Amino acid sequence: MGKTLAEKIFDAHVIDRPAEDTWVLKLDAVFCHEITTPIAVNDLAARNLDKVFDAAKIKAVIDHVTPAKDSKTAEQGKVLRDWARAHNIKDFFDVGRNGVCHAIFPEYGFARPGYTIIMGDSHTCTHGAFGAFAAGVGTTDLEVGILKGVCAFKKPQSIKINLLGDVKKGVYPKDIILAIIAKLTVNGATDQVIEFHGKAVEKMSMEGRMTLCNMAVEAGATSGICQGDAVTVDYLWPFIEQDYETKEAALADFKKWHSDADAVYTEVVDINCAGIEPLATVGYKPDQVKTIRELAGTKIDQVYIGSCTNGRIEDLREAAKIIKGKKIAHNVRAIVSPATPAVYKQALKETLIDDFIEAGFCVTNPTCGACLGMSNGVLAEGEVCASTTNRNFYGRMGKGGMVHLMSPASAAAAAIAGCITVI
Repeated sequence: MGKTLAEKIFDAHVIDRPAEDTWVLKLDAVFCHEITTPIAVNDLAARNLDKVFDAAKIKAVIDHVTPAKDSKTAEQGKVLRDWARAHNIKDFFDVGRNGVCHAIFPEYGFARPGYTIIMGDSHTCTHGAFGAFAAGVGTTDLEVGILKGVCAFKKPQSIKINLLGDVKKGVYPKDIILAIIAKLTVNGATDQVIEFHGKAVEKMSMEGRMTLCNMAVEAGATSGICQGDAVTVDYLWPFIEQDYETKEAALADFKKWHSDADAVYTEVVDINCAGIEPLATVGYKPDQVKTIRELAGTKIDQVYIGSCTNGRIEDLREAAKIIKGKKIAHNVRAIVSPATPAVYKQALKETLIDDFIEAGFCVTNPTCGACLGMSNGVLAEGEVCASTTNRNFYGRMGKGGMVHLMSPASAAAAAIAGCITVI
């Protein structure tokens, strides 16, 4: 019987089986940010266990509230900063060179096919775009990962999603993942891995694949995964060119992590991408989805373009195409937050930042703040936001606020129209 990608990774990393359904895996990387990691490292210190298993395999960033907005967030940053310095964690991205964790870590080649990665953040599944098993974990698991370089999991079952057919013009990876979540529901992939396959995935950039995998958790999945291919090799080549003689050799090596043709899945779902049109969420769950066409005319107060889902250069380019030479509606405020300094610099180089400013957008530094209602774009009660983020839970971007999740292009169009609108 063949194996899925996740099963191959588990088999290659297992170091203990203390119970039938408990697999202790060796970790290739532990990612950290200033919201969840300080709790873990403070607890380790209180237990006289202030150690790290391998400083080179720990990557840390201040990204959720940056710069700090108050004494509490300043203290969170200080704890992470002092800890990173004390343990000589060289891959620490402090204010000024920091970015959204799930955007900046891939830029440095920290996610690779076959890797195991954990972080105290539910959207760690983003890194599965590189063919890694990447999962968000709680404080206890994060502590063990930092201290010992291991994490215990139940061996996951996998759902195979085949994205078939040609994607219509004006439909983006965000629309595709919203269609998938609507089909699976928010509990449809609980404790499973979603494997993305098909022509549409093969044609996607790494940015698009990261958008898919980023929101796998919104269907309940532990991780989302795309198989490493030539697109993956091209993205990672600056970081792996010393390891392989040619790109072809790298691709051949990556293929050892591909799922077998006779692998067994709990479910195989075929989705015809030709039937997908621009979408947005309604209500307070990410599986509550309608077409932009159905929602046209829905009034909004704010537009937000950014986050670990859609704050990369590809996203900013698509949004800028819509707003270039136009002005945002008088009843709307609009915010764009490039996900990393590299994205910001490239957007400056391409004059996208000029386009956003001329249109009336507020351009902020890289930050996660607005996505979870912490800073840089919090909603007031009763306000509505067209957002490129990943969660529309009640109060997510501010108490009493409503969030409609959509693609950067759809969000940009909403900013110009002052309401949700068909492009």
